[in-house]
Amino acid sequence: MTVSSRRRFLAAATATSIAAGTANLPAPALAEDRRVWRLATSWPRNAPGPGTTAARLAERITTLSQGRLTVELHAAGELVPALEVFDAVSAGTVEMGHSAALFWSGKMPSAPYFTAVPFGLMPEGHDAWLTVGGGQALWDELYGAFGVKPFAAGNSGIQMGGWYRRPIGGLADLKGLRLRMPGLGGEVLRKLGAAPTTLPPGEIFTALSTGALDGAEFLGPWQDLSLGLNRAATFYLWPGWHEPNGSAEALISAAAYGRLPIDLQQLVAACCEAENRRGPAEAEWRNAAALARLKDDGAVTLHPWPDDVLQAARQESEAVLAELAGTSALDRRIHDSYAVAKGLFVPWGRVGRHALLGAQIGA
Repeated sequence: MTVSSRRRFLAAATATSIAAGTANLPAPALAEDRRVWRLATSWPRNAPGPGTTAARLAERITTLSQGRLTVELHAAGELVPALEVFDAVSAGTVEMGHSAALFWSGKMPSAPYFTAVPFGLMPEGHDAWLTVGGGQALWDELYGAFGVKPFAAGNSGIQMGGWYRRPIGGLADLKGLRLRMPGLGGEVLRKLGAAPTTLPPGEIFTALSTGALDGAEFLGPWQDLSLGLNRAATFYLWPGWHEPNGSAEALISAAAYGRLPIDLQQLVAACCEAENRRGPAEAEWRNAAALARLKDDGAVTLHPWPDDVLQAARQESEAVLAELAGTSALDRRIHDSYAVAKGLFVPWGRVGRHALLGAQIGA
């Protein structure tokens, strides 16, 4: 065999040996590292506000992880009913959910604190309480008992007071009023004689337009118009004392989250934080524009809540929160932590934000 032939023989043998060895190796680590999560939401698909926030969150995680963590979005009812998202995440039926904490008050009385408290913190203050004031640790503890890791992930901003089929002229008009108002605000109105209920967002329009409900609140003008609530009722009340904040939440199976490598855990957290920053900015802009359109709609009557309703609701809110605080030691700690935050922000707001707004409008 010539030198040239011997070299060709050795090269071919080496290539064959490498190919055979490679065939016995496991698949590349990158392929093994790819995961698919199902994200179930409480919102109609692409519903402005929380629906689009959930969609962006799924897309952001998928894109920034370069497909290592693909998040598949499933709107309300596609995998699980809108108000069963928490249970689905807790049971591991889905790895991730997007919803609002006020829906889980039957399971955890203090859960609504992590969306909104009547006459409570507005978006900036609520975010400060979670981020700096110890609220996130309490939230983690509350949901951790169910195997769920929560993140703030979006915010629909300050709410409106809802749509009503007839005028609300005072406390007497609340007696027997059938309305959609979940969370602690609903409990306050129950004490004032109303009959509140919790409905998924996708069912509000039908219930209001058919007269099954006398009134209903959802979010702000932008999101309310997207559901067509202005076509179901004509009296639109303000302010949204029952929900001065509109935090949405990403619910993540603690087991699934724990199986992620640390860089993907941090990526998920960062994507939630990004949506939590974008949400209120988007809501502020869109709500202002939608309110301007409503003011030009001759069929809609914009009206403030009567003073006697606001005064009574403020008093009953304190009673509702005090009663809730007695449920358990953890409920007491959540109540007290939130109260400390509100005690800081109200005096600061009086000389800061509220004073500036008053000066802005000449009040």
